Amino acid sequence: MIQYHDMLFTEVGKNRRLHVYLPDDYYESGESYPVMYFFDGHNLFFDQAATYGKSWGMYSFMQSFEKPMIIVGLECGHEGNERLSEYSPYDIKSPYFGQFKGLGYQTMQWIVEEVKPFIDATYSTYPFREATAIGGSSMGGLMALYAAGQYNHIFSKAACVSSAIQLCLPQITKDLSQSAIDSNTRIFLSWGTEESSQDSDNSWQTATAKANKQAARYFENSQAAVTLYCQEGGRHSEVDWEKQVPLFMDFLWLH
Repeated sequence: MIQYHDMLFTEVGKNRRLHVYLPDDYYESGESYPVMYFFDGHNLFFDQAATYGKSWGMYSFMQSFEKPMIIVGLECGHEGNERLSEYSPYDIKSPYFGQFKGLGYQTMQWIVEEVKPFIDATYSTYPFREATAIGGSSMGGLMALYAAGQYNHIFSKAACVSSAIQLCLPQITKDLSQSAIDSNTRIFLSWGTEESSQDSDNSWQTATAKANKQAARYFENSQAAVTLYCQEGGRHSEVDWEKQVPLFMDFLWLH
């Protein structure tokens, strides 16, 4: 089942919707559950709610996934550059995206100080680090990577799908180099071969691949478990990200 909550994001003075998936037997089971938070929550569960008419199919997937859990989809702002701003930890000046102020830090503070406490108080959760994960794609993937480094004491697992790492590679790698990363951390980093111009015939040697490998190195140096996945034919779209859901969920939760 899916439940919805509107929570004030105080930094911008606007409500942001939470899309909360619960196991079908949640109210009968008497169990507590791990929680995974996702950015772009409106794109997670149902095609009719997704920005481009295609979701990640997470609702259908969770109906048969062997580890029951609560999924919290965090919806962003949709006006102008709100999404870019809320999902960037750094101020950005880009020829493609233009210039905007990064509110990613404020977004993460909102998640850990307001959203997570609300979820833990409202639902029967395991609130501990080992049972708390985060994920996203594109700018949401960048935020999941940022969270896995800067908030590693809260999130033990992260799915960073087609992350917009190159938009701020110097800043994110600097932060990762200074992060206290626990060895009990699992990170899934992915990219698709059709997402950007191929500057190498080897899909593992493109600029996108190198950026992901560079980010992964900081977790590997801390003895964290890391999976790097290159999706052959993968595009920057929910159609292809849906195909990765079983891969990262299996790696993060079943091993």
